[in-house]
Amino acid sequence: MNMKITTPKLLAQALKNARIEQNLSQQAVAERVGIKQATVSSLENYPEKSRVETLYRLLSALEIELTVSPRDRQPEATGWSDEW
Repeated sequence: MNMKITTPKLLAQALKNARIEQNLSQQAVAERVGIKQATVSSLENYPEKSRVETLYRLLSALEIELTVSPRDRQPEATGWSDEW
């Protein structure tokens, strides 16, 4: 599964999809890495409020990894290359 992630919501949805594809409940994922079910729910529903440590625990529980790569984009007509 490769997915372009550009927002916290998309990341949360990718994690939820991976969990569902593996037929795992939030409780089962939480137990694998020693966190509460409510923490899994919180990340899936409010990812912007979650801790990076929680993200990595869920990645581990789901046996998936996070890869960072440069964006594929064309230079903007204004010449401005920074994103706000």
